[in-house]
Amino acid sequence: MAAAEGANRAVTTAPAVRIEGLWKRFGDQIAVAGVDLELPAGQFIGLVGPNGAGKTTTLSMVTGLLRPDMGRVEVAGHDVWQDPAAVKARIGVLPEGLRLFERLSGRELLDYMGRLRGLPGDEVDKRATQLLDVLDLTGSQHKLVVDYSTGMRKKIGLAAALLHNPEVLFLDEPFEGVDPVSAQTIRGVLERYTGSGATVVFSSHVMELVESLCDWVAVLAAGRIRAAGPLAEVRGDAPSLQQAFLELVGAQGRDAGEALDWLGGGR
Repeated sequence: MAAAEGANRAVTTAPAVRIEGLWKRFGDQIAVAGVDLELPAGQFIGLVGPNGAGKTTTLSMVTGLLRPDMGRVEVAGHDVWQDPAAVKARIGVLPEGLRLFERLSGRELLDYMGRLRGLPGDEVDKRATQLLDVLDLTGSQHKLVVDYSTGMRKKIGLAAALLHNPEVLFLDEPFEGVDPVSAQTIRGVLERYTGSGATVVFSSHVMELVESLCDWVAVLAAGRIRAAGPLAEVRGDAPSLQQAFLELVGAQGRDAGEALDWLGGGR
């Protein structure tokens, strides 16, 4: 069945995500200011921007965790707010600051999440065993999640998000605070997942990581999309995505040298 799902994903031409006129205000602060965006299916997509750009708020609205003030979102052809059950069945989410059921072991957490998704018990057990093995968590599967390290929490959270084989996977800063070994493991799993025709959308402010992973990029700053498209197109003639990003968000020419002329001198 998984192979058939992968084949179906590979031939789809409809966008994985369609965002129209998305707005969100918190008091006097406008976090997202009229975002229009179509994210192609079967791609590794980076949503990048400086801190406070509106990345987490945008992803929260796209995944149904936060209601927008205005706008419309479709995921896999279904309206997030008109047909939430259909959307949630087709997505996996690994939010920033993920809260897990910490008094469960890693194995128990996956079993619980699988049952919530309506998967048969034997299928949950098979998938959980494979995910724990691939993510190098087999030796810790009976350990309580409360005792997991940051990297282990990210990996068990990713396993829970992948367990039902979603069409679109949303990740908010998935590599934040993760050691290089765990990061490489997570990266390998995600590359295999997109290779099946599925879609990954992840937010980050680390341009080197995005450039090495992504096929397609959207740049967000001050709640607005500054550029979106294939990585090479967004990078343009700039020597790196980092340089293109700085130009797009207007961060060029900032020099702290004169402002901090006291720092490190006269000792």
